[in-house]
Amino acid sequence: MAKSNIVRGTMMLSGANFLSKLLGMLYTIPFFMLVGGTGGALYNYAYVPYMIFISIATLGIPLAMSKFVSKYHSMGDYATKESMFRTGMAIMIGTGFVAFAVMFLSAGWLAGLVIPNEKMENSVEDVKFVIQMVSFALLIIPPMSLVRGYFQGHESMGPTAVSVVVEQIVRIGFVLAGAFVVIHVLGGTVTFAVGVATFAAFIGAIASALVLLGYYKKRRPLIEKEMDEAEVESSFTRVQMTKELLSYAGPFVLVGIATPLYQLVDQFTFNRAMAQIGQAGISEDLFSVISFYGHKLAIIPVTLATGLSLAVLPAITGAFTRDDYDEYTHYINQALLIIIFIILPAVVGLSLLSDQAYGSFYSVDSISYAGPLLAYYAPVALFFALFTVSASILQGINRQNFTLLSLSTGLGIKIIANVPFIMWFGAKGAVFATGLAVITASAMNLIKIYRVTRFNIRPLFKKTLLIAIMTTVMGTFVLLANMIVGSFFAEEPSKLKLITQLVFSVGIGAYIYFVIAYHTTLLERLLGSRVKRFSKVFFDFK
Repeated sequence: MAKSNIVRGTMMLSGANFLSKLLGMLYTIPFFMLVGGTGGALYNYAYVPYMIFISIATLGIPLAMSKFVSKYHSMGDYATKESMFRTGMAIMIGTGFVAFAVMFLSAGWLAGLVIPNEKMENSVEDVKFVIQMVSFALLIIPPMSLVRGYFQGHESMGPTAVSVVVEQIVRIGFVLAGAFVVIHVLGGTVTFAVGVATFAAFIGAIASALVLLGYYKKRRPLIEKEMDEAEVESSFTRVQMTKELLSYAGPFVLVGIATPLYQLVDQFTFNRAMAQIGQAGISEDLFSVISFYGHKLAIIPVTLATGLSLAVLPAITGAFTRDDYDEYTHYINQALLIIIFIILPAVVGLSLLSDQAYGSFYSVDSISYAGPLLAYYAPVALFFALFTVSASILQGINRQNFTLLSLSTGLGIKIIANVPFIMWFGAKGAVFATGLAVITASAMNLIKIYRVTRFNIRPLFKKTLLIAIMTTVMGTFVLLANMIVGSFFAEEPSKLKLITQLVFSVGIGAYIYFVIAYHTTLLERLLGSRVKRFSKVFFDFK
């Protein structure tokens, strides 16, 4: 496949993932109106272990299959490629069923770990029900993900991109329609509505699988033609192929599972610690801010930045393999700077406008406790992004096993610090513990990258300092705009006031930031010369 087609396919997949995340954030607005804060907490009680079980069930094999298919397809060994695809499918069907059975049967035990006493608004039976409802998706997700990896191994990103968007649209449609019908038509409980909403993962997975099946049937004649005309015969046994596939698979598990693991620690400790300090009654509302609603707001810039940043990873891998020091150090700097350039101003802006953001998207009545929590949580998103990108860079320079050490260290810090921090600082202690853990893990990755590559850190430091100055200027304008716009309204917060403050403050702050970035040439250095097309927007009339 031509390089331009590969780039176009990668951008298509990045765009699909970003659109999926954006939809995943936007649907929480009507969902909050339907089920509230405790309903959101209940929903997340099911989804966090579900994400862990997906990672265990798939074992990183779908992405490993992509690498395996790419290797043997380029060698013309189509028989090995197709044989491994069939073997991988059998493995994924088997692990999916086992994961479903274990999650369904252990739902009561998991629920007991989450709900410490009867003072919580959700009961153990409520949590058990939603966990069992979401577990059905494990029957479909692993084999469906393998097909995505198979197409990506052929450098065909379209099927995956389309299936990702279709899955999200169908899932969200079922979530909202199901919850609405249960509550407003059938007069059912919030628990049943949330259970229906979690079952939407199964419906979305089926829709995605049907899309992929359609693509596979369409391309099956070409695959059979390749097999018939192949000049290379497979010389590998099934055991040898499986061992090679699993050797690729291990490192891919760690990066995707990091955030759910941190959330799982909160899920098992947050309510218990809050109950010990006498705040059991509001614990689940606060938990929903950290783990679900607030997290959704913070993750959007992370998704965009990591998508752009990870796009340069193939170049890092290629340059490192060729031992081209100048090229791979340039791309490492660029990958890290894209993260800082996009996410630092985003999280600072979200922290400064946390009341306005939470009140605009969710509830004005909740901002007294949700706003401050979101303000503390937003900066953690920067370090989640740094961990994701640095872990992927480690894969690119063949040091992927170090990710296990950094993730384990961060997770250990989170486990040790979470309960004491909550006891000392209240709900925001969980945020502090996560921040400390992710900062440590990210720092370990970055130090390891530096020790292996000895990349020139001076450009990174200088540009980061410039971004920090730009962000400070932006933040000043954001605060001024927020204060000026707010003066036209009554002192008491209202939906209209918060939305108006948010829109004007974000608009002015973002514009100031990008104008400075353009005139310092930082924008062009990071995103290419195409930004000059917008010169008039940035008052550059040369």
